[in-house]
Parts: sequence; C-alpha cells; structure tokens
Amino acid sequence: MSSNIDASTAAVVSFDDEPLIVVDSDDNVLGYMPKAEAHIGNGVLHRAFSIFLFNRRGDVLMQQRAAVKPLWGGYWSNSVCSHPRRGETVADAAQRRLREEIDVVADVTFLYKFEYHAPFGDAGAEHEMCSVFVACSDADVAGNPNEIADFSFIAPDTLDTELAERPERYTPWLKMEWPQIREQHWDAVQTLLSNQA
Repeated sequence: MSSNIDASTAAVVSFDDEPLIVVDSDDNVLGYMPKAEAHIGNGVLHRAFSIFLFNRRGDVLMQQRAAVKPLWGGYWSNSVCSHPRRGETVADAAQRRLREEIDVVADVTFLYKFEYHAPFGDAGAEHEMCSVFVACSDADVAGNPNEIADFSFIAPDTLDTELAERPERYTPWLKMEWPQIREQHWDAVQTLLSNQA
C-alpha cells in the first residue's frame, strides 16, 4: 500500500524555520529554536513525539520517510513522528500531525516519554525528549508525499522479526520505542484496541 498523492499538489507541512521547543533533561522549557538549527551537529535537546497507529485488526502502520528528509531519508519508521511547535501541547501536535502526514483523525493515547540522542553521520543528529503515543483507526490512509515515500500496515510479530533481522532499514528511535512498547506497554495497546471493537 502506498500513497498516490501528487507531490506537486500536496501540502508542505514541515518548515526549516518552524520554532521547536528546547528543553532540559527534565523537560523544562529553555527556549525556542528553528528546526533546522536544532538538528545541526550533535543537535539541541527539544520536544518531539512518535505515534504508532493501529488498525482494529491490530496491525501497525509503518512509513518510509521521504528521500528528501535530511535525517534518515528513505528509512522505515513508525506511523508518524514530528515536533510540537511553540504554544502547542504535545498531544495537540500529535493529532495535528496525524492529519497533516497521513490524513487520519484519531484520538491519541500517551504511553511514555524518554530522551534519546542519535547522530546521522555529518548530516546532523536527533536529540529529543520524545513522547510516545498510540492511536487506532480504520480510516483510509493518505500519505503526504512531502513526508512519506511509502507506507504499509504490518502485524506486530512481523515488525519484531524485521527489527531483529534487518535493523539497518529502520530509524534509531523506532528501534528504541517498539521494544519498550512490546515489553512494558502492550497491555495499554490491547486495551486501546479492545475499546475500538
């Protein structure tokens, strides 16, 4: 399954100069910084989020990041990931980004938050205070080609196998988040899915 939206007519939803929320390791706000600047060199710690969208069968949506992405372009990752902007809560940003990136309207459920740092050669780095959410929807997905090259729903067991056998295909944050969801938060996922039945 993949997007058939014409990239020339798709909305641009990410901007190098959008203000990201710079924080310390306790998630206290220190200020704001343009997105491009926050990812230069070793990166500056900022708020971010990851969303794992499940359908009612329990499959999870994976996306291949657009090749034009400066960090991990072409790699496969979780359903949606981005940053809250100045004046925006993380949960509100997550719901906004579901609409912008995959054209899905759904409630999000917070699971946990963690700090990570991942350099990408000389291109820059992610240094994020990342909130992890799950959501459930059977709505048709329409990937924004400015953000997404391809997407597919896969079974959780298949993703487990993929990460074990082909880890080089996947973003570093996915490889941190998915095992923690499986090991520590899978009951919450199952509760979410049962409530959607």
